[in-house]
Amino acid sequence: MSHVLSEQHRAPKLRNLNKPIYSFGRLLPGLVLTGSITSLVLWLSHFEFLISLGMSALTLAIVVGMIIGNTVYPLARPQCAEGVNLAKQKLLRLGIILYGFKLTFTQIADVGASGIVIDLLTLGSTFFLACWLGKRVFGLDSETTMLIGAGSSICGAAAVMATEPVLKADAEKVTVAVATVVIFGTIAIFLYPWLWQLNQHYHLLEITATRFGIYTGSTLHEVAQVVAAGHGVSPDAENAAVIAKMIRVMMLAPFLLMLSFWKSRGQAHAGGSAQSKSLWSSITIPWFALWFIGVAAFNSFGLLPASWVHSLLTLDTILLAMAMAALGLTTHFSALRLAGMKPLLLAGLLFAWLIVGGAGINLLVQHLL
Repeated sequence: MSHVLSEQHRAPKLRNLNKPIYSFGRLLPGLVLTGSITSLVLWLSHFEFLISLGMSALTLAIVVGMIIGNTVYPLARPQCAEGVNLAKQKLLRLGIILYGFKLTFTQIADVGASGIVIDLLTLGSTFFLACWLGKRVFGLDSETTMLIGAGSSICGAAAVMATEPVLKADAEKVTVAVATVVIFGTIAIFLYPWLWQLNQHYHLLEITATRFGIYTGSTLHEVAQVVAAGHGVSPDAENAAVIAKMIRVMMLAPFLLMLSFWKSRGQAHAGGSAQSKSLWSSITIPWFALWFIGVAAFNSFGLLPASWVHSLLTLDTILLAMAMAALGLTTHFSALRLAGMKPLLLAGLLFAWLIVGGAGINLLVQHLL
């Protein structure tokens, strides 16, 4: 009996030992690595040759991160993984929140109703196109199709991970969907600034940097990719891109709610309360997007001294560059093989739709409104 009691008293301690421990010592190697890459790219970003190529500090951070990530980083991954993941997730969100100090509500109002309509049309058309192509053309299962559709239409890997508990999808399907988002979103970081330069040279369309920023924010996959691509165009484009993207990110919660109701349709009403509880617990609210709006609102009043705002924006650049470096470190070329041909083709067609169809939606809405 005493043996049983002693085991019971020891059980909580054993369970605590099984919990992950996020100590500073385990985070430090990854943070030092991403910080070192950030220091390097901030120095490189002042070279005129790289500036002429449109290679901003954030773009360079991703490039350098990808080079290291696909060469020597696998050897250091066991020591650096936790710090790199912290930079890719938490520091990115903190960087987006602090980005609000670059903006005021006047700039947000400039995006206005047209930005909301553009985001809604882009999100809806991309997701429904994914469902049709995935099931009718490529014969993919519903979970893989919807995960790729959510990642392409809303906010990349974050949308995939948020949609997974609603669909109750297998881990392999989630991994494949994330891989496709990473592949085409990374291509977009370099493609969009090139499209801007192409249009500027040949004057194909009469479009301002702000409007191109809205187009960027409404069609690119990840928040980080939007920041990097917009930064590679101009400050006005970057500001508009981030605002449009934040509006799109905030659509994640209602999207998940509607998807949950759709999934629950036709199920038995027995055990409805438990089912409802499960539905609500699966909804993920992107709080960092709301904080971003709050910081921009606070900045609109001009309460902080200009020197403070400058320091906060310098910190913001460092945090975002560290997040981009972490994104590059965790972008592996092996993801191409992992994704497989059909999911890759589906994601590729959605990417083409976002570029061409998204441009059409932007031009139409901006013409009408």
